[in-house]
Amino acid sequence: MKFYNIVPHLPEKLPPYVDEDGKPLGRKAFEKLFPKEVVRQEFSEEPFIKVPDELEELYINVAKRPRPLQRARRLEKKLGLEKTKIYMKREDLSPTGSHKLNTALAQLYYAKEDTDFVTTETGAGQWGTAVALASALVGIRAEIFMVGLSYNQKPFRRALMHIYNASVYPSPSHMTSVGKRFLEEGKKKGSLGIAIAEAVERAVSAGGKYVLGSVLNAVLMHQTVIGEEVLRQLEEDGEEATDVIACFGGGSNFGGIVFPFYRQYYRRGKDITFIAAEASEVPSLTKGGYIYDYGDSAKLTPKMKMYSLGFSFMPPPIYAGGLRYHGASPAVSLLVKHGIVEPRSYSEAEARKAAFLMAHTEGLIIAPETAHAIAATIERAREREEDGGGVIVVNLSGHGLLDLSFYEGEHESSYAKGQ
Repeated sequence: MKFYNIVPHLPEKLPPYVDEDGKPLGRKAFEKLFPKEVVRQEFSEEPFIKVPDELEELYINVAKRPRPLQRARRLEKKLGLEKTKIYMKREDLSPTGSHKLNTALAQLYYAKEDTDFVTTETGAGQWGTAVALASALVGIRAEIFMVGLSYNQKPFRRALMHIYNASVYPSPSHMTSVGKRFLEEGKKKGSLGIAIAEAVERAVSAGGKYVLGSVLNAVLMHQTVIGEEVLRQLEEDGEEATDVIACFGGGSNFGGIVFPFYRQYYRRGKDITFIAAEASEVPSLTKGGYIYDYGDSAKLTPKMKMYSLGFSFMPPPIYAGGLRYHGASPAVSLLVKHGIVEPRSYSEAEARKAAFLMAHTEGLIIAPETAHAIAATIERAREREEDGGGVIVVNLSGHGLLDLSFYEGEHESSYAKGQ
């Protein structure tokens, strides 16, 4: 098993990380905060990185890889498709319910070489639960700062983290000076940018290491186990994809499925469309600027060249917590800049409508984040059908069994009425 590193194959050199004065930052600046092996991978120019045997065993026996690629025949029928096929990559079958475990296992495995505890942030809770499980398996402590809004919205995700013995704090919190400052400013609902700032401060002040669920090259690299599996599974079925779709918050599940297809299809001149489905309420790719910006709200992290709404952006309280981030992966941002990735945005109402359609056709209760990808899949499938057909692959990044409030009160939706 190997991770695929897209960096050496990008259409131009990835802009460097810089400090507040615009001075480029190298590996040493990152090693103070992140596990050393993760930093090595972050700055690597190797196209493939071997997965250690012990980590591969965790992927197979705990993360249950490979995961199925399933044809969505009932959804196709409901949409009236005759020339277009839809395949779903079932990342929702992860033990913690999302794709996040792929990089959590890797980062915690590498972190154990450097420390006995890690810190991180989480929005909707998928990343937090993945870190909590990985910490229990690897044998180190985890402290998790959960966006205040989600902390209250999603008590069962919080309960999962506690089951795995992780410490969970609502962000902003009284645990850090950054958190206290934002509490004094009345920003009690929090944001991913604030939670990141708290986790970074806590790691530095307490001598731990910080692990991140999205955005960085190494994180997306760990997620490419998804796309590599899909390539093999499609080949076994005798199919070639015309479209690959995933929801987009920071870029982890999107890059995880798209990057291997970029290598195998796009760079070889094959016609393929990559669609990043984001929330219209937090439109970093569709309305953000391609700028150097901080990854957190307190300006503690290095600046990255990315599409961003600005580090001080406060997202509205949509239920899809994983899509409430102000910025985007630098690697994905570069692909958007070159027109290789097409960003599309969907409202919470549109995503909920798509989620009900999935429930009433495929019987799957999907996460609010994933529902945005399904909204894009429905739209793209209709376009493909009019244009002669195609093979669409969508990443089902997570289940919604702990997000039932997202569905509550929507039983009279148009799809529930059979329209």
